[in-house]
Amino acid sequence: MRESRLLSFIHRITAQRACLNRAHYMVRELPGPVLELGLGNGRTYDHLRLLFSDREIFVFERKIAAHPDCLPDDEHAILGDFRDTIPSALERIRAPAAFIHGDFGSANRKKTAALAAWLAPQLIPIAAPGAIVATDQYMKTQGLKRIVPPPAVVEGCYFMYRVEK
Repeated sequence: MRESRLLSFIHRITAQRACLNRAHYMVRELPGPVLELGLGNGRTYDHLRLLFSDREIFVFERKIAAHPDCLPDDEHAILGDFRDTIPSALERIRAPAAFIHGDFGSANRKKTAALAAWLAPQLIPIAAPGAIVATDQYMKTQGLKRIVPPPAVVEGCYFMYRVEK
């Protein structure tokens, strides 16, 4: 039986919250900022602000269209296509990231998979050794070791990785 779009959304949001909360615990001793790849409507960014209130959070987004209460300030909003902004991100964020969250999936699975394949190796230079990456996309590249997500995560719904370098 096909999963409804509502049930799929519930699984994704439940998984996202579980992964964000786990990542917060996992990087508590690791210095560095948090990166949010894809702002969307800002719900996840708002949750990250609560979890990581003691850290800088940089948001990468093509065009800001979030709820007004969920906007980063200009210093922490990095606008443009990932292909243009991620390669030089370290200059802007000033320290390797302790946690990177990516929620950039779209209805175009082929295009999203291609973006994830391009993005995965780009994350290694901007992440601290031992950093955690959580994303709605499967990624495979040297330096990203897949780790088991929290039990609440439905298989294939959300992915977690540790940066090894």
